[in-house]
Amino acid sequence: MISFDTIDLTILNILQLNSKTNIKEIALKVGLTQTPTYERIKRLEKLGVIEKYIAIINKSKVGFNIEVFCQVSLQVHSNELINKFELAVLRMNEVIECFHVAGNYDYLLKVIVKDMKSYQFFLKNKLSVLDSVANVQSTFILSATKSNAVLKIN
Repeated sequence: MISFDTIDLTILNILQLNSKTNIKEIALKVGLTQTPTYERIKRLEKLGVIEKYIAIINKSKVGFNIEVFCQVSLQVHSNELINKFELAVLRMNEVIECFHVAGNYDYLLKVIVKDMKSYQFFLKNKLSVLDSVANVQSTFILSATKSNAVLKIN
């Protein structure tokens, strides 16, 4: 495990809230000059602590109005079928997150589509036709109380 001081942790918290915060603003908040602040951020990137910077898009403003959690159970738990399933999911643009989980089902997918007809097409023609899929249960998201959660690092 990598050890961090309070300045590193503060930098990480600032960047999680807004990755476009400039070096000058971050330096002011952590009490350093710009050069050591920049060097700390570069170090965190090189260590893989900061993996990438992204923009979070308002899905409904670009026409994606349906969010669904799909609980997927596989027919058989062979390496071959698991690998085939995961490769197929990687090619599905509708799937924005995929988790291999333990419990009552094998995978939890987060799917985003424009409308119910699009979801029906996705389910009928892309997901349920995979040889490895035994069962799919869909849970439609009505609203989000907490989304794009920030990991509060102390």
